[in-house]
Amino acid sequence: MREQLTKQDVEKIQQEIEHRKLVVRKEAIEAVKEARAHGDLSENFEYYAAKKDKNQNESRIRYLERMLRTAKVVEDHSKADEVGMDTKVLLYYEDEDETEEVKIVTSIRGNSLEGRISIESPLGKALLGHKVGDRVHVQVGNGGYDVEIRAIDKDGGEEESIRKF
Repeated sequence: MREQLTKQDVEKIQQEIEHRKLVVRKEAIEAVKEARAHGDLSENFEYYAAKKDKNQNESRIRYLERMLRTAKVVEDHSKADEVGMDTKVLLYYEDEDETEEVKIVTSIRGNSLEGRISIESPLGKALLGHKVGDRVHVQVGNGGYDVEIRAIDKDGGEEESIRKF
């Protein structure tokens, strides 16, 4: 499945790759060299820890580069009064008689525990293009639930970091 990214997501990924290649990689190589200098590698915990950190950095670089190669860049074409990308939405859940504020984001920034809902999730897909006052059915499996859009804030607020793997 191709990851959907915004131009800002692509820029963040490119910045992280550059940082990991120019800064983190150098530090990791130095840490391995220093740990190797401590002597017997068979009982050298620092060496194995340094190697692990170096390998994790290289793995993250490969993951991000692969994501950029296969990603589909998406743009928000929603109107000012519609739910779109980077929109905060105040939802009313009828079944629970509760409200919740969520932000609609690309999947690489999605984190439901922090209220960031992916545009590829059932809730994200259902909300896109709707307006304040709309009652939206969210299809999940053979069932689903209804939410009402109480408010929309197009000012996305703070920038989120891209998710780790």
